[in-house]
Amino acid sequence: VQLVESGGGSVETGGSLRLACVASQYESIRVCVSWFRQAPGKEREAVAHIMIWGDTVYAESVKGRFNASKDDSKNTAYLQMDTLKPEDTAMYYCATDRLCRGMYDSWGQGTQVTVSS
Repeated sequence: VQLVESGGGSVETGGSLRLACVASQYESIRVCVSWFRQAPGKEREAVAHIMIWGDTVYAESVKGRFNASKDDSKNTAYLQMDTLKPEDTAMYYCATDRLCRGMYDSWGQGTQVTVSS
């Protein structure tokens, strides 16, 4: 397993969670990293993209509420999620993209986020 997500859980509307994506010694976070989510019965959607130098791009649905970052020294990427809504309920995944072309090399196993109203 090269990417491991953690930090998911159950919160009420308006709550916060911080997800972490730790890369193993065989993987590197010094590339583009993306966060995705998939809710039951829905297609997977990109939530945030972190470029090599740390610039970020967000889906409109999370802009202003989520903050993605990475710490190359810890080989870890993060997704800070604030003001959570029930529609944020999903399995969240991180993925690495060595060439930053939207072609993902490694995926984590996912961490579940559940937001109750």
